[in-house]
Amino acid sequence: MLPETQRAKHSQQCLTSQRNMNMMMMMMQVESTMFLRLFQLLLLLSCIRFNDNAEASTTTIINVWPKPRNLTWSPPYQTTLLSSSFTIITTTIHRNKHLSAAISHYHTLIKSEHHHPLVPLRVNISEDLPPLQNLSIEVADPHAGLVHGVNESYTLSIFPSHATLTAQTVWGAMRGLETFSQLVWDCPTKIAVGVEVWDFPLFVHRGLLVDTARNYYPLKDLLRTVEAMSMNKLNVLHLHLTDAESFPLVLPSEPALAEKGAYARHMVYTPEDVKTLVEFGLDHGVRVIPEIDTPGHTASWALGHPEIVTCANMFWWPAGSDWSERLASQPGTGHLNPLNPKTYQVLKNVIHDITTLFPEPFFHSGADEIVPGCWKTDSTIQKHLSNGGTLNQVLEKYINNTLPYIVSLNRTVIYWEDVLLDDTVHVASTILPKEHVILQTWLNGHDHTKKIVSAGYRTIVSSAEFYYLDCGHGTYVGNNSAYDKQEDGNTGNGGSWCAPFKTWQTIYNYDITYGLSEEEAKLVLGGEVALWSEQADASVLDGRVWPRASAMAESLWSGNRDEKGVKRYAEATDRLNEWRSRMVSRGIGAEPIQPLWCIKNPGMCNTQHPV
Repeated sequence: MLPETQRAKHSQQCLTSQRNMNMMMMMMQVESTMFLRLFQLLLLLSCIRFNDNAEASTTTIINVWPKPRNLTWSPPYQTTLLSSSFTIITTTIHRNKHLSAAISHYHTLIKSEHHHPLVPLRVNISEDLPPLQNLSIEVADPHAGLVHGVNESYTLSIFPSHATLTAQTVWGAMRGLETFSQLVWDCPTKIAVGVEVWDFPLFVHRGLLVDTARNYYPLKDLLRTVEAMSMNKLNVLHLHLTDAESFPLVLPSEPALAEKGAYARHMVYTPEDVKTLVEFGLDHGVRVIPEIDTPGHTASWALGHPEIVTCANMFWWPAGSDWSERLASQPGTGHLNPLNPKTYQVLKNVIHDITTLFPEPFFHSGADEIVPGCWKTDSTIQKHLSNGGTLNQVLEKYINNTLPYIVSLNRTVIYWEDVLLDDTVHVASTILPKEHVILQTWLNGHDHTKKIVSAGYRTIVSSAEFYYLDCGHGTYVGNNSAYDKQEDGNTGNGGSWCAPFKTWQTIYNYDITYGLSEEEAKLVLGGEVALWSEQADASVLDGRVWPRASAMAESLWSGNRDEKGVKRYAEATDRLNEWRSRMVSRGIGAEPIQPLWCIKNPGMCNTQHPV
């Protein structure tokens, strides 16, 4: 790949060449086929010196990521040039501001990107074809909102002189625009001709969780992440906004939570920041789901409201105690007290502000990792237990006092699986109405997915064994015995509870509906890869997420098997290399997945010799 300075010089010289050729054409004022061919030849010659892949292998594979459900491009694999006056137009009568923003974004990208494939395409520049003049977009329902289950299908046809994109909604049109942008390449800009795409996702929920509480991410980094998600046709940014460590969200009704609970004054998200993020998400077809994790993981609340938090500011694992007697599952102690009426006054203010700031119909209320030891330190809960009560009843009281209120605000509530499946503290399914509740998995892979859908609940899959992006980076707690030398030669997991590292192949090959009946599989809405941020912040964000999240994106969009039902990760390797390169050229710091030698010698890095 070209260095950034050389790439910029290359792009500038390419644009200069195109401008010079345009002026030549205007001066000549000719329309004959002979001069059209001469014009195309001059444009090609103006860019040849920048092609550093002249001796590499070639291919006729169009690298679109995620792979469309149906794409045809037949021999002789014709291409034409993109006209210097190329435009994107819409025939839709009613304008949609988010579609207009997307059109503007993609028009600029398509005209300026000049992507050079790592393995050059073996194609025929069709001298008798005119340059492609425009892409015409038709949307049947421009008023459909960006909500769960919205139609994201599209049809794309590229003819010799023009292209058409039809979609039921603007969100489907955005997916088609991304596909179109990946069908153009090189300098002068070429585009494949005779391509037909009919595309739609396998799963309606395709998300990325970013934990903004353990470490803070500036708004600009979240915006860049949304843009990268849109490139990969991911449609949900799940913000794990608050946790034990910090409360960075500024809420008008409860300002003390961020004033005292954020890491610093500049490490907060204001209502204006939220509005910017939500609007940017809409412009890119990405929903933003807020999570306020309660009643556990709330140590940061104690800084603003100490009266409603139990076991605050204690050491998380008392000396000499067993793991079962801990006060938290990690450093930072504190649970909201469900037996204190003041708790619900604060909570209702928080929930109201969240639903005002985030128009998204889904509201994530957490409810994971309730640690009995923390609640047992509180005198009112001790009295409840001494009178024959249980901690399950304490959690049920919390759910009964918050779930109906959230539902009254026209929200569907998402909880982590613990609320139903935890071995120590959970609630009965009778207080979790299936029409209002979605459960998100994170433990025991297929087994817990099966338990949830068997109980009749919709689910979002985030199995730590496959979808946790933080795993395999060691531990962050000090003096951890996991680092001790092992006498038997077993070096252990380095302190990472969910080790090993989840490779892109692990993520790509995960079948989230494995072992489910056809009816049970219908309850699986999709999945989310999760970036928990104990050891991540903006400095490593791109590389920690991409291109591994791209692997899930394709798996949930078009599947991970070929037309014969065979896992296609070997074929996907070459395409992911190419896609990673394009993401980097677009400003996303995605990690490499292979040496450049493997990319320039396709198939030679496989375990089996290519046929």
